[in-house]
Amino acid sequence: MKIAVIGAKGLPPKQGGIEHYCAEVYPRMVARGHKVDLFARSSYTDTPYSNRYESNGVKVISLSGGKIRGIDALITSMEGAAIAAANKYDIVHFHALGPSLFTCLPRIASSAKIVVTCHGLDWQRAKWGNFSTRLIKTGEKAAVKFAHTIVVVSEALQDYFWQTYNRETIYIPNAPASYSDSNSNFSYGASLGLTKNKYILFLGRLVPEKRPELLLEAFEALKLTGWKLVLAGGISDARAFSAELLQKVAANPHIVYAGELRGSRLAEIVRGAGLFSLPSDVEGMPLVMLEAMREGIPVLASDIPPHRQLLAQHRGILFEAGNIDSCIRSLEWAINNHTEITLRAIKAQKYVMLNYSWERITSDNLNLYSKMLNIPNSLDRLQSSSDKLEKIYMKNR
Repeated sequence: MKIAVIGAKGLPPKQGGIEHYCAEVYPRMVARGHKVDLFARSSYTDTPYSNRYESNGVKVISLSGGKIRGIDALITSMEGAAIAAANKYDIVHFHALGPSLFTCLPRIASSAKIVVTCHGLDWQRAKWGNFSTRLIKTGEKAAVKFAHTIVVVSEALQDYFWQTYNRETIYIPNAPASYSDSNSNFSYGASLGLTKNKYILFLGRLVPEKRPELLLEAFEALKLTGWKLVLAGGISDARAFSAELLQKVAANPHIVYAGELRGSRLAEIVRGAGLFSLPSDVEGMPLVMLEAMREGIPVLASDIPPHRQLLAQHRGILFEAGNIDSCIRSLEWAINNHTEITLRAIKAQKYVMLNYSWERITSDNLNLYSKMLNIPNSLDRLQSSSDKLEKIYMKNR
């Protein structure tokens, strides 16, 4: 199959869940004999317009979307959709609702099958102004109208599209990224003044909808002896919000801002955490939480639907989203009940290993493509083999 991908900033990934998703799935498709072209932003790839290069077998085509923040994504998606419409692709796969505004182009002008993966309801995010929010909502409606198939990454999103548009969707979840090896001596963590298993970790962009300030306020209220709070992540677009947050961090010696972490440093800080917390108001299917769960780190999170899906059946601790008193109570309980949260973390780790695999997600996407194109295939056997490998792995761990 020949597949076009629109909506990712580029490869290899620097930040962002969609970019990491594409970095995991599409090289696996190439390894199975398919051709994948990914249309990227030249501002992200640091390459000239129309430059082409390979990233783990995926052909990355850089497009110039201009230099105006927010508009570059729109223009690049439009360019990618136009190019895809003019070429012979079997599948044109859009990621996110904003880029889906242009699903009409390949749907009308080509014979390709159109797939949209919704990673979250982006119009809910606080960083967007009224105009951008309306554009993203229009992209959502375009996806419903023009996409042959809509894929969602959580059960909550599946419910949303059914209740809002009476539109059936395909549920294919995300999976955690593979961390690199980390320093067993915890030298980088120690350089930040941290003690292993004695800090709470927030990992994600410092933006309003992820509510890092709520976790900070709860931490300061408890005055936990011997514990620190670590905020790790990029600043992104919400600069006024992050600037105010970092002022509070600077005023408290027990709170550390580690910046945006990658590679062995990211792995070390996640693996050394005593508790991982994600107090977000809005998420699709949070990869960072899946990663923490896979690493066996106890998780405390807001009770929004995607988090409930992951942490159900006592796989973590939930508090009422946006409620500071609930957050304080749950955080205090987690710190004071080490044995119980450790057991929950073990349960969560097994759950992620069995249910969230990139090999399985790749097979599910390819199986979907083949069904849409009416191609007889052996992908069900590939899926079965993937499941068997996972079971063998779990048995031998």
